Amino acid sequence: MSDSKKTELRDSLIEYPSDFPLKIFGQQQAGFAQAVLQVVNKHDPTFVASSMEMRTSKTARYVSLTCTIRATSREQLDAIYQELCDHPMVVMVL
Repeated sequence: MSDSKKTELRDSLIEYPSDFPLKIFGQQQAGFAQAVLQVVNKHDPTFVASSMEMRTSKTARYVSLTCTIRATSREQLDAIYQELCDHPMVVMVL
C-alpha cells in the first residue's frame, strides 16, 4: 500500500469520540430490532436501547432504525458497519 493511501486511511473527517447516527433498514419481522440492538451493543456497550428510533415504511413492509452510538474510532465504525451489513435481517445501513 502506498504512503498516500495509508495517510488517506488514517485521516478522517470525524473527530473521535463523537455521537454518530446509524440508520439500519430491514424488512418488518419479529426480532429485527433486538438483532440490531445486539450488534450495536457489542460495539458500543454504552448504547441505550430506549434511544433507538423506529420508523415504518408507508406499506409497513420495511422498518428503519436509527441508533446514535458513541463512536470512539474508525475501526469501531468499520466493524459495526460490517457486522450490520453481514446480518441476514439487515437490508441496508447508512
